[in-house]
Amino acid sequence: MRFLRRLRADLSAGENLEIYTTALLSLVLAVLGIIGTVGGDVLAAATLATLALLAGGMLGSRRQVAELTAEVRARGSGEVRAEDFLGREKADLVEHVRTAQDIRIVGVTLSRTLRNLVDELQRRTVAGAVVKVALIDPTGTGPDEAAHRSTIPERGEMYRNRLRSSVDLLRELAETPGAAGRVEVRFLRFVPAFGLLLLDPQRPGGRIHVDIYSHGSASGDAVFTVLPHRDEQWFQHFQSEFDSVWEHGRPADASDGFPVAASA
Repeated sequence: MRFLRRLRADLSAGENLEIYTTALLSLVLAVLGIIGTVGGDVLAAATLATLALLAGGMLGSRRQVAELTAEVRARGSGEVRAEDFLGREKADLVEHVRTAQDIRIVGVTLSRTLRNLVDELQRRTVAGAVVKVALIDPTGTGPDEAAHRSTIPERGEMYRNRLRSSVDLLRELAETPGAAGRVEVRFLRFVPAFGLLLLDPQRPGGRIHVDIYSHGSASGDAVFTVLPHRDEQWFQHFQSEFDSVWEHGRPADASDGFPVAASA
């Protein structure tokens, strides 16, 4: 049964087809030879064709092994393509947020992040998850600094408008029925150097997404992900970075329109 399951899986995925084909042809040739249905010339030609098929499969396997060996050597020497670890999006983000119990976010305005995740964050907080969010203070100089960083110094008001929308979403999140005490918000008097989204960082299955902020690039920011079992050193590094940013943030309070629980 295990063989049949493996056979079905390989055929569905299109893997190891040359091996199964060679085995089937060899079996057919053996049966035909035993019962004498075909002559020796036909069997010889079919045997050569089977050997050719087997050789072709071996060449393909050797090529794959050579490519894998070259990739491993490149990783060992530091010659890794940026495309291998940088992306434009956080892969399967909503699915991972959907099961997270500890969600921590740092960013500049977080307008798109919060807009895309607020519904799921509400469901998670009602289910018992803790959400911590830090973004620049709309009442300070942060928006103007963000505008300078993005090479549009005269458009600080644009960042303030984005922050107003984000703050409104965070107020809504903090006031979600059943989520009291599980939403914490802090405002930063500085522009963070990169964005962070931590999901269950204290658990073995946790992950941290890092946004490398660009200077007004129309193509968006580069993103990479670190995992505790694979990137232990950098996972700890970015977790500490969040803790440092959070420590220096101003807790949101009633003057910002938040319930007391949001300033924990």
